Amino acid sequence: MTTEEIMENSRRPNYMLPLTEELNKPVLRTFETGATRDLDVSKIDYEACLSPLVLECFGEYMLSCSVQADGSKRPGDNWKKGIPLNSYIKSMLRHVWDVWKLHSGYPAIDRKTGKPVTIEQACCAVLFNIQGYLHEYLKKKNGIEQVF
Repeated sequence: MTTEEIMENSRRPNYMLPLTEELNKPVLRTFETGATRDLDVSKIDYEACLSPLVLECFGEYMLSCSVQADGSKRPGDNWKKGIPLNSYIKSMLRHVWDVWKLHSGYPAIDRKTGKPVTIEQACCAVLFNIQGYLHEYLKKKNGIEQVF
């Protein structure tokens, strides 16, 4: 499926629809100190949505993957230069396969090194590919040009 077909078939999910007018009414909250702020019901709560354990593990995974086959070090944000959706989906499915094997009690072996793949490595590889895929999709959807 091409990027254009994916874009044509996508519809804005319910969680991205605007909040009701009632939630958007400006209502203040007052803290014990007397400071006031608007309610945060319509603001993204990143602390609630993300896990610091997962992000730390992912950061360690990305650092471990920064050394390339020729020994040189790739910048951590190199992927933001753009990778085709087809590359992301193929890689993602290979890593989902590893997660599934490990979850089922079977070993997963890295075909390049011959070493066992850990569940952390497999999950982080899936996360990398999902994030990259969605990044490229959203850039295209929103008409964002490459920034690197």
